Amino acid sequence: MSPTNRRVFLIQVAACGSVFAATVAQAQAVMVSEKDPQAVALGYVADTTKTDKKKFPKHTNDQKCTNCALYQGKATDAVGGCPLFGTKQVAGPGWCSAWAKKG
Repeated sequence: MSPTNRRVFLIQVAACGSVFAATVAQAQAVMVSEKDPQAVALGYVADTTKTDKKKFPKHTNDQKCTNCALYQGKATDAVGGCPLFGTKQVAGPGWCSAWAKKG
């Protein structure tokens, strides 16, 4: 194997390893529980249609984590990060009282 090919091979192995590690980390991400103290304080629900309408009268069912400015995933992701919950993941169709329209 020539030095150039070896270098390319090692770069590819390193890149694949990084992608694999990121995929494993995402798969092991912990979902935030609706009973988590922070979630309770924010009225978080994993399904926006289950929001307490009396407690949050301004809520509408089209407000979801996936279209919130704080959501760190893609709009099509089933789960994603939210800075309000640290390293825990939120459900894409979820909602909390901190919801802010993505601009």
